[in-house]
Formats: sequence, C-alpha cells, structure tokens
Amino acid sequence: MMKNKRARTSVDKAVVDVWQREVGALSTRNFAHRLAASEDLVLRLEIYKKLEKHRGCVNTVSFNADGNILVTGSDDRRVILWDWERGHAKLTFQSGHVNNVFQAKIMPYSDDRTLVTCAADGQVRQAQILERGVETKLLAKHQGRAHKLAIEPGSPHIFYTCGEDGLVQHIDLRTAASTELFTCRPIDDSRASMAFIHLNAIAIDPRNPNLFAVAGSDEYTRLYDIRKYKWDGSTDFGQPADYFCPPHLIGDDQVGITGLAFSDQSELLVSYNDEFIYLFTWDMGLGPNPVPSSPLSAINEASELGFDHSAMDSNDKVVPQVYKGHRNCDTVKGVSFFGPKSDYVVSGSDCGRIFIWKKKVGELIRVMEADKDVVNCIESHPHTTVLASSGIESDIKIWTPKGIDKPTLPINVEQFKPKPRAWMHRFASPQDLMLHLFSMRRWDSSPERNGENSSSAASQELLQLIWTFNANSDASDDGGNASGPEDLFC
Repeated sequence: MMKNKRARTSVDKAVVDVWQREVGALSTRNFAHRLAASEDLVLRLEIYKKLEKHRGCVNTVSFNADGNILVTGSDDRRVILWDWERGHAKLTFQSGHVNNVFQAKIMPYSDDRTLVTCAADGQVRQAQILERGVETKLLAKHQGRAHKLAIEPGSPHIFYTCGEDGLVQHIDLRTAASTELFTCRPIDDSRASMAFIHLNAIAIDPRNPNLFAVAGSDEYTRLYDIRKYKWDGSTDFGQPADYFCPPHLIGDDQVGITGLAFSDQSELLVSYNDEFIYLFTWDMGLGPNPVPSSPLSAINEASELGFDHSAMDSNDKVVPQVYKGHRNCDTVKGVSFFGPKSDYVVSGSDCGRIFIWKKKVGELIRVMEADKDVVNCIESHPHTTVLASSGIESDIKIWTPKGIDKPTLPINVEQFKPKPRAWMHRFASPQDLMLHLFSMRRWDSSPERNGENSSSAASQELLQLIWTFNANSDASDDGGNASGPEDLFC
C-alpha cells in the first residue's frame, strides 16, 4: 500500500533553495527573486511603520528607482519625500497646485531632484529640487481633474498625462513643451450623451515603451502606439491599435475603469468600478475596430504591432484571469503587481483592506486590515518585499514581512458581488464640478465637434451627469444608509 506524500511547504522549498544556492545549482540572482516572490513572506506582511505628516487624504505613493525614497501627495496640496525605513520626512514642499494632488513621481536618472505632479485642478507641474529650495512650474493643463501620469521607462525627460476631459498629453521636460495627442472618444454613436471618455488611468508597457494604454468612463481599455503619431500633426492619432474588455462587459454602460498596470511580461491589469479586476494578455485584444455588440471582431488586416487576432473565431473563448473579493465602488482606485516577476496582484478596497492574489491562478491568499476607511493606493517596492499603502486617512503605511504567525482569510470574503449602478462622476469640490462643465463647453466648441448634433450631445451629457448624481444620492450602502448630497463630493 502506497503512502500519500506530504505536500511540500514553503519552508521545505526555502530549505531546498538555500541548499541549491550553496552548491551552486541556483544563482544568487535567481535565489533573490525566489525569496522576494515567496508566498511565505507575503503571508507575513505586517505594518512596519506609519508615516504621519500630511493633513488630508493621501492620494499617491511612489518609490524612486533605488527604493530608498517614498514620494507622497495629498489633499493638503503638499508633496513629501520620505526616508521610509527611518520613518521621517526628508523634504516637504508646496506643490503649486490649488487642489488635491493626485499623483507625484520622481523622474528616473535625475538624481532624485526632478518630480512631476498632476492634480484635481487639472494642472501638470514640474518640481525641481535645488540647493536653495524647490521651484515648481506649470507644464500643461487639463480642463477637469488629471488623475494619472505615466513616465516613459528609463527616460528622465518624457511622460504622459490623462484627464477627465478625455485628453492625453505627451510632455518633454527638455523643452517644457506639452503635445496634445488626442481626445479619447466613445467607440460608437450608441453613447451620444458621452462627448468624450473621462480618463482615470494611463500606463506604459515596460517592455515596449512605444505602447501605452488609457481607460476611464466606459468598459474599454485602449492601447496606442506612439510611433503612429506624426509630430507635424498631419494624421489623426485618435484610433487605438487595440481594445481590451472582458466579453461579458462589452456593451455594459454601467461600468468604468479606475486603474491600469502593465507587468514586466506586458500583461495588462484592469480594475473596474462596481466589478472585478482582470488580467489580459496580447492575444485577448479585440483589435483596432471591435464590434461593440460582440466580444470578438473581424480583423481585416494584420496589426502593425504583431498581435495575431486572425486565429480567433466565434468559438474561441477569450477569457481573462479574474480577481475577486475586494470592493471598488466609491473612489478612483489603482491596481498593482507585486513581486520581482509580477507574481501577485494587489488592490485596495472600500472596506479599508488590502487584497493580494496569485497572478497566475487568481487565488486570493491575503487580506490585510489597513485603514478604517477606503484604501486607494498601493505601491510595490522596486527591489524587495515591501508595500506602501494610503487612502482616505492622512497617514501612509509601510508593510514588511515581519509577522510571526500566518493569518487566515476572512470567511466568504470572495463572495462579494458588486451592485450594478451607473458610472459615478465624483468631485472633490464644487469647483471640480464647474471645471467639468467648462470642459464639456470646451469640447462642444472645439473644431473636432461640428454638425447639428454637437450641442445636443453636450446637453445629453449634462443630463447624464445629473442622472448619475441622482443615482448616487439614491444609492444605499450595505447597511441601508442612503447617501446624501454631501457624498457627491469626496
């Protein structure tokens, strides 16, 4: 009678890895990668330090390339550079923004002295750290909130921004010039009330920096190739090279996208509001001209990027990996990869927890109590098993694998099913609402909008905005408490 073999534990595997390293069967580099990706370490993550100096919600956390500095920005309009290991602020300065700072990043190869920021005031700014202090200047402007920026990998000069005005801009710090690439538009005329897509997220493929993705107030993530842009303005660059969307969400006007991330393997991670998180590979793209009513489209010509869509037919199942359990209903949340080879997927949640899944199989392995309120931002350290998180609270939490006991998952945590409701337009202040209305007016009067239906479309979008406000006022949380007018501004 054969005995059942005992399953190998992570401790057993660690012992084998150490032995292989000692005898030369495992390189130091691979040993370090295996250690950093160890599930045992992920299960032992605990709060190492709380960084406290901001006086408002912390909307952005970002490590520099070396990982020894953490940059944060807040509703207090300040930017802080932290020595996160020691837990103290190295530098604090006023960003120059007049509203909530949404993102702040250090430009690579700048000796950690050049930062770029974007904010709820629509401004995109540069901060230069000098011996005599910090100088900031305006680089570009969006007509509405600018949620995210994306730095070209390895470039100390170039980055992109996107805003709720649907505009994507390319900025080169060498000339301090911004180029308006395109305004993101709905895929067809079925959404006549939406003049443009309100963009929440932008990300650049680290393996091919010519490719970048944007997403916002509809169900599609759009992929663009900057090589198709003619810098003399002689071509219309608004046509994506590819689209991505889970098949069951195509045509669903109740969802939008709040977060994007590329893995080191060029996989695309997409976080939906009132829905789940999905992982796409290149063969899951719908092509440059998808049929809105169908998850698959007929591709008549080979993609210049080398994506092969011709092998797909109506019998193929194009199903991305899904990650469930968290709640993403109330705020614009990011999503991230974690681990030296993007081994895990990490997201915050409306419940104040951090969720960690195995990337390959979608298994939820860790739920960490982080805040009393919403967790919006999670940033992975570039070299080691460390996380930084922030949200509605005014502090930043640093997580390291120092726990002794391995916690268990909450019961039924993956059974959360989002409530269907319309995409929410949420505003930090009444001034943001006015900016949004001005951006609608700007679009209505722009050369891109002509014909008899332009003013009608703008009017319909304004009506849609009012409807979503009413839906937000009428919505109830799990406890049955109706949200009042004050909840429209968060």
